[in-house]
Amino acid sequence: MSFGFLGIQFGFALQNANVSRIFETLGGTEIALYWLAAPLTGLLVQPIIGYLSDRTWSPRWGRRRPFFLVGAILASIALLVMPNVTALWMAVGMLWIMDSSINISMEPFRALVGDLLPSEQRTTGFAAQTFFIGVGAVVASSLPWVFTNVFHVANTAPAGEIPPSVRYSFIIGGIVFFLAVLWTVLRTKEYPPENIAEFEAEKARSAGFANGFRESFMGIFEMPKTMRQLAVVQFFSWLALFSMWIYTTPAITSHIYHTSDTTSKLYNEGADWVGICFAVYNGVSALAALLLPAIARATSRRFTHMLCLTAGGLGLISMYFIQDPKLLLLSMVGVGVAWASILSVPYAMLAGALPSNKMGYYMGVFNFFIVIPQVVAGLILGFFTKHLFHNESILTLVLGGVSMIISGLLTLRVNDADDINLPVQEPAETLGYDALAPANPQV
Repeated sequence: MSFGFLGIQFGFALQNANVSRIFETLGGTEIALYWLAAPLTGLLVQPIIGYLSDRTWSPRWGRRRPFFLVGAILASIALLVMPNVTALWMAVGMLWIMDSSINISMEPFRALVGDLLPSEQRTTGFAAQTFFIGVGAVVASSLPWVFTNVFHVANTAPAGEIPPSVRYSFIIGGIVFFLAVLWTVLRTKEYPPENIAEFEAEKARSAGFANGFRESFMGIFEMPKTMRQLAVVQFFSWLALFSMWIYTTPAITSHIYHTSDTTSKLYNEGADWVGICFAVYNGVSALAALLLPAIARATSRRFTHMLCLTAGGLGLISMYFIQDPKLLLLSMVGVGVAWASILSVPYAMLAGALPSNKMGYYMGVFNFFIVIPQVVAGLILGFFTKHLFHNESILTLVLGGVSMIISGLLTLRVNDADDINLPVQEPAETLGYDALAPANPQV
């Protein structure tokens, strides 16, 4: 049931590591503004998909799997088309379609483990999910570099054309995305609602797209207290992440490789190295996820998240002081530790505050606080980079590092509902969201 996440992360990793490169290659200058396409679609898609998947049941296809399949088909097509676009407006449009499609698949995946596994197995399910996220991201982020350095595929192209190494990477990504999600669709059996009559009655009471749309967006005003506190934490941590995903390529190519000529060999070497850096932080995150439960038991989930976000913020800030590309890998260690925590700890703290019958819905609403910082990043980071930082993109990464440290400090004020609910004698070797319980839940 978790294998499909390998495909989803393939799509996200290719998008995050290469879309800014594609925009620059096609002559784009307002990179942060172009990235607005992605969050705006997520703002619309994820809460509605979560709401609809909570109210879907098919004896043949189940509850979440129809959304996996539709999202996988659309995302795979977008991945195949993206590196073959010939104009900037086409690239922005494909980012819109690609991000929407990935979102259709992703949020129901988060709810699937909670749907299918008993409480004593959920930790293993979430650990498997984290593992496939790490594997998919490492491989996908490395693909352009691998094609260039192992298979000797050209990583340069005439002005306005995407290099072959990037095109081939997206082709592989589209195939892997579809096949990995298809495996989960075909190999996973979902259970029907416990009371079909009650389920159908609830669905009838909330029928209609307009009602679903209204409920989805009114949910932001009905969030539990813990969810509201986590929302602020999410805002600052994801603002930092989007500054990294949007500006790492121009920052590294200009600050370390000292070029902005997208047709030059040096620029494309730098852009390929960004993929390696992203692969490293994703690989570190997969390993760090194994250590988070132990740290949380010895301290608390709040302290653990603060510690990890501080490491990520320092990693981003350190990039300003580096001139040797290889040393960037050390910066990525801090980012990887933060990424591991961002993928797990907020959801661990959130889970205890949510009603089980609205898990998909509230996960979609919680996504607002991933999307809103991306919108803010698209609106303000371009202005900051151009007018305050005089086009020194590396300073935008420093700003992201400061934002991530602020996020870590804000975590200390979150009420972790499970602090008093989880048993003390949880096996130490379990992994995942549920295992991130503090050492003394009575405190």
